[in-house]
Parts: sequence; C-alpha cells; structure tokens
Amino acid sequence: MGQKVQPIGFRTGIRLPWQSTWFAPKASYGQMLVEDYRIRKYIDKKLNKQPPFAAVSKIEIARTRNEVKVILHTARPGMVIGPRGAEVDKLRQDLENLIDRQVTVNVMEIKEPALDARLAGEAVAEQMKKRVSFRKAMKQQCELAMQAGAKGVKVICSGRLGGAEMARKETQMVGSIPLHTIDADVDYAAVGAETTYGIIGIKVWIYKGKYGSVQQEGPQEQQGEKKTLHRPRSSRRMSKHTAAPSSDEAGAKPQQAPAKESAPPKPESKKTEA
Repeated sequence: MGQKVQPIGFRTGIRLPWQSTWFAPKASYGQMLVEDYRIRKYIDKKLNKQPPFAAVSKIEIARTRNEVKVILHTARPGMVIGPRGAEVDKLRQDLENLIDRQVTVNVMEIKEPALDARLAGEAVAEQMKKRVSFRKAMKQQCELAMQAGAKGVKVICSGRLGGAEMARKETQMVGSIPLHTIDADVDYAAVGAETTYGIIGIKVWIYKGKYGSVQQEGPQEQQGEKKTLHRPRSSRRMSKHTAAPSSDEAGAKPQQAPAKESAPPKPESKKTEA
C-alpha cells in the first residue's frame, strides 16, 4: 500500500522550524497546548472566515516567561494592521482576554501568495463556493503557481464534486513533486470548502525546488544578463568541435591568396603588348 506522510511534519526539526516554540513543565504543558489551539482557531475565524479576509497562511507562537509572541504570515498585511495599527491593537486585546496573558502580535508579509499551499487551497475553495467548475479552479491555480516559479504542483479535491450523489476524487498535477526527499522544499495544506451539497476536501502540494539551490539560483534568474558570462558545458563541447574546421579554413586561405595576387600582372602584360 502507498505510504503517505504529511510533508510539513516530515521536515519539522530537520528543514523546517516548529510552529510553536516554548518549554513547559508537565503540569502546565496541556494548558499551554490548549491556549495555542485557541489562539490559532480564533485568528483563523476572525481573519480568514469572515471579512476582511486577510489571507493569513501561518501562525507562529513563541512563549517567554512573561509574554506570548504571535507572528502572523499574511498576503494582505494592510488588512491585518488596519489604519494606524488599530486592527492589530484590537486583535492583541482580544487574545489577551482569551488566554489571560500578555500578548504581542507581529505581522509578516508573504511576498508570493501563489507559492503558498494554504492560500492556493483557500482560493480553490472560494471558487467552489461560487459554483465554479472544480476542474477549472484546480487547473487555474496550478498554472498560477507554475508561473510564479514553482517546479511542481498537485491539487486533489474529494467529495461530492459538482453536486453528484456519489462522492469521488479528482487530481490535477503539473511538474514533479518529490514526496520522500527531505531536502526538497514542499509546501502542503489541507482546506475544506463548505458548499451547499457538503464539504469538499482540498489538498495542495507545491514543490519550490531544493532548499540550498533555490537561494543560489534566485538572484541569477532575476539578472538575466549574468547567465551569459559562464557558458554551459554543452556549448563548450560544441565550440571545441567547431574550432577544427576553422583551422582548416585558415590553412586553405594562403593557397587561394596567390591566385588573387597572380591576377593583377595580367593587365600589366597587356599594356606592355599594346
């Protein structure tokens, strides 16, 4: 049988950091774990499930002895911060009332939303709620991710697709996705679309390349002129093969040169005869 593993948990602690970073004694560990769950559930309900739809993808929580630090990764930081930071202050007060601790909230911007698996899944879910064809929504999201620089995308939708009585599963895949390579940067998310005929599950995998190579290739791709400074090996081999005929041509030129030089004396001889 196929052995499938959650890509985020598979890489946590090796390539990815934990989304909650704190230590607690055994007596208070359960209480802090429930507090983290309440914080994530409250932020998701307030910012993602209702207007202003701030597109919050990831919530990181770090605890110290006195306070709780909450970091929000969002594609629309202006919607979270609000005018002069009013919305962030209100959110901080709500979280403090929720867990009875001192809270600080930081907002981080997601530069490329198309390469975020959760935001891509929620985009497909929103289109399905509006009764858009699921195949069209899946294909469109795959194309957007590939245009943004992804090396592979896979989207799976399962449930009563199109309102059918029998539930089924549809898959759309572009490029390649190495599921068992820890060095591969694969983002994953599972989202539910609440439609009139039931909940449709949406899973998204986005492969962005290997962790080390992406950072090195990124600046070279932005500066297209620098690519021509170092020729690939294939072009070097071709240049070696093409260099041989050029030397033969160079050796053939001296043989043709005397023929051209012998042409001018003929008119001079004609003048002397005349």
